[in-house]
Amino acid sequence: MRQWTIDAFAAQPFKGNPACVVEPFAAWPAEAWMQALAAENNQAETAFLLATDEPARFGLRWFTPNQEVPLCGHATLASGHALLAEIGVAAPTVAFDTLSGSLTVRRDGDLYEMDFPALPPRRVEAPAGLARALGAEPLECWAGQFLIAVLPDEAAVRALAPDMSAVRALSCPAATQGDGIVAVTAPADPASPYDVVSRFFAPGSAIPEDPTTGSLHCGLAPLWGDKLVRDVMRFHQAYPGRGGDLKCERRGGRILLRGQAVTVIESVLRLTPA
Repeated sequence: MRQWTIDAFAAQPFKGNPACVVEPFAAWPAEAWMQALAAENNQAETAFLLATDEPARFGLRWFTPNQEVPLCGHATLASGHALLAEIGVAAPTVAFDTLSGSLTVRRDGDLYEMDFPALPPRRVEAPAGLARALGAEPLECWAGQFLIAVLPDEAAVRALAPDMSAVRALSCPAATQGDGIVAVTAPADPASPYDVVSRFFAPGSAIPEDPTTGSLHCGLAPLWGDKLVRDVMRFHQAYPGRGGDLKCERRGGRILLRGQAVTVIESVLRLTPA
C-alpha cells in the first residue's frame, strides 16, 4: 500500500504540519493495527481512508501516536490533497464521513477549502496551574473543544517555553479535549501579514507542540471573529522553525478553512493490514 507524508497549511516543504495519509482501504483494518502504524509514523496524525460506492466520498479516521481523535484539520486537508493531487480523483470536491460528521475538501485556486463545524468557545476561569505551566499569565481563558489562553500580543505567544510536564497535568473539564492540552493566541502585530497568531501544546496527546492545528481554528475563528468583528481572517500558527498559515471564514454555523499542501514523501508500506 502507498502512503504519503504531506505538509498541510504550507506553500513549500518543511512548513505547516506534516500528516501521513494511507491510500484508501476496501474495509477498515483493526483499530489496533491503525494505532500501531500511527505510532510507527510518529507524526501528529496519520489519516486512514475507506473507499465507498461513491468515487468522491470516503470514510476518514485520524490517529495520533497514542489515540484516535474526533477531528483533525491538517490531516483532512492532507487527505484531500492525496486524493485529488496524488491519486487523481476526478472531482472538484471530495467528501469524508468522520466522527465529526460529513466534511469536504474542494479545490479553490491554489488552495484547498475545508468546510468544518464551528465550535465556539465560552469564557471560563483559568484552570489551576495554567500560568505556571505556560510561564505567562493569560488575559482570558476560553473553552470549547480545547482550552484557549489569550495573551496580550504576538511577542508573548512566540516567547513561550512551557513546562510540558505541567501542561500534561492540566485539566479543564469545560473543554471536550481538556486534559494536557492548551492553545495560546493573541492579536498579530500590526505589521504582520496575518490577523491572529497562535500556538498549540498537546503533551496529553503525545504531541508536545503541534505545528499547525486546523481543528483549533473551529474555535479560534468564532472567538476572534467576535473580537475583531470580522468574518474572514488570516491566522498564523507560530511553531518555531515551521509555522503554518490558514485563511478562515465564518459562515453561519460552519467555518471554511483554506490552505495549501505539499507532498514531501511517497512510500510503500510492506505490511498486511490486520
